[in-house]
Amino acid sequence: MPNVLITGCSSGIGRALADAFKAAGYTVWASARRPEDVATLAAAGFNALELDVNDGAALLRLAEQLSELDVLVNNAGYGGMGPLLDGGTEAMQRQFETNVFAIVGVTQALFPALRRSKGLVVNIGSVSGVLVTPFAGAYCASKAAVHALSDALRMELAPFGVRVMEVQPGAIDTHFAKNAGAQAELLINEKSPWWPLREGIRARTQASQDKPTPASEFAADVLKAVQQPKPPRLLRSGNGSRAMPLAAALLPKGVLEKVLRKRFGLSGVL
Repeated sequence: MPNVLITGCSSGIGRALADAFKAAGYTVWASARRPEDVATLAAAGFNALELDVNDGAALLRLAEQLSELDVLVNNAGYGGMGPLLDGGTEAMQRQFETNVFAIVGVTQALFPALRRSKGLVVNIGSVSGVLVTPFAGAYCASKAAVHALSDALRMELAPFGVRVMEVQPGAIDTHFAKNAGAQAELLINEKSPWWPLREGIRARTQASQDKPTPASEFAADVLKAVQQPKPPRLLRSGNGSRAMPLAAALLPKGVLEKVLRKRFGLSGVL
């Protein structure tokens, strides 16, 4: 049976992917950061791993444990919401450490195993890396970076027979909005210049749940693509996953920004 490692499996997309691959006959190594989530995954029949994707020593131990690997799914991540200048560089660093740097770290650690199997790396990005919105600047920037590094890795790993597929989900039914909202509330306060626009910030945290596609359907799309003889370079799945990039490509920049400013309460003057 082929081996797959999926990071960030505590809930949402990661757990749905783990379920889909397990049902398809894969040996699934499912990682999560919190011990209680690892226990839940183990009880569900997965090879559960406690893993902080930003812990270099943990990645070295992971590489020793997984000498055989056919598919790596870099899914771990989160969405930090709020005005860029409220979060500042500290929030940016946290966002990039998990959403961007960890992809390179995990892939680097498992490259020997992937090289032996001529395996596949799957990076979970987002359409937010293509259509940038206000109050999600750090998150959008991190997903744009995922797109760039996926393209670079695809070319650099090709001589070793290792393939790279990027996935850009649209709106998927997960806890993303709840978690993003909780993160944003930590920044929203009366001292912020954007305090009068706080409802626009809150609206952005919930935008990912606009008629969301079930996570199980999204996972089925990813599994189908992975199982193709030649997996696509880019897979878009979920509500808005095609319409949003199309709008970003076709609408004049000024028009698009005007629409987004109105949508998230930025049309007035403070």
